[in-house]
Amino acid sequence: MTRPSERPTSEYRDRLSREQDEVRSLAPAATRAIDSRGRLHAEPEPPFRTAFQRDRDRIVHSRAFRRLQYKTQVFVHHEGDHYRNRLTHTLEGAQITRTIARVLGLNEDLAEAIALAHDLGHTPFGHAGERVLAEMLSSDGGFDHNRQCLRVVDLLEQRYAEYPGLNLSDETREGILKHGCHWEHPVQLPELLAQRSLEAQVADAADEIAYLNHDLDDGLRAGILDFDMIRDLSLLGAIVRDVEQRHASAPAPVRRSRIVSGMIDELVTDLVDASRRRIEADGLDSPTAARESSTRAIGLSEEVDGARRELKSFLFDHFYNHAEVLSRTRRAEAVVADLFRIFSEEPARLPDGVRARFGGEGAPRAVADYVAGMTDRFALAEHGKNLGSGAQEGL
Repeated sequence: MTRPSERPTSEYRDRLSREQDEVRSLAPAATRAIDSRGRLHAEPEPPFRTAFQRDRDRIVHSRAFRRLQYKTQVFVHHEGDHYRNRLTHTLEGAQITRTIARVLGLNEDLAEAIALAHDLGHTPFGHAGERVLAEMLSSDGGFDHNRQCLRVVDLLEQRYAEYPGLNLSDETREGILKHGCHWEHPVQLPELLAQRSLEAQVADAADEIAYLNHDLDDGLRAGILDFDMIRDLSLLGAIVRDVEQRHASAPAPVRRSRIVSGMIDELVTDLVDASRRRIEADGLDSPTAARESSTRAIGLSEEVDGARRELKSFLFDHFYNHAEVLSRTRRAEAVVADLFRIFSEEPARLPDGVRARFGGEGAPRAVADYVAGMTDRFALAEHGKNLGSGAQEGL
């Protein structure tokens, strides 16, 4: 057996060799780590990881990433072990992201880092909590989970003695900043052109493919949706009929899995084909060309995008706005509103570190940071400790 010290140097895959692999193998419009615009705080490069691999690792090791396990996707964490939470949604989205990026010759590491980070700023109880904080901060710049994500990675994570945040690369930070509110950011924002990188566009598209399909899966699992309700949808209905014909005797969980898997495959395949055609037609021959383009290159064909919109509308009508889901949503909103109010009115209830930040960006933003960072179960525990049961009953 060849000992490590006797292996040929060419077998080692250090950072420099990985950077050169990217130069040789990635598509012209892909973002290469060797060309990264750098970080807010300069650091020596690691020996084995590229800039974007390092970003990915920092995100996965962050506290905010671990908290996603107990943050709502649609169902609160204790309602069932097999429903998605923010962490499982993030992992499913990252898996789809890597697949698309790989086929298109884009930088998988950058695309994955963006996908893994995209929900770090989400509140407890999903969009219900986000809506409450947006209302509470309506006169202080508002609240948006994408912009909050950048606050998490630039400011709120505490892992290094030299600087706050994770000190991610400019490319990953740009990918995170999809849209947002108007509050002042504590550090320089990443450079934004007409579009974001193709890798960021892939992460966005994969995120929607993931949540539409796994929310459909969870709605079917919960019994709020059933096969009859989706049989007449255009693209999805054809998949349902095919699965029922080929797997008529299979148990419902198997048929459900085949339907969801088939829909993901249809959307991913169409997105890859349509995106490749746009990249070629628009002559996107560099990362800058992709970012300066007047239109997004990554997206579904017009026909399949219509099916995506149809599914999204169906889920809003029959799942997200179902009476059972809305009842939980209203209780969740009350919990978040109560917490923001009590901490704003009685800051002595807050941890010392949160109160210490009042003098910087103001009490409302510091309180919002604290509440937004809570998991569902911590928010419920804090609500019970500070306000009794009340609104949290039934969650």
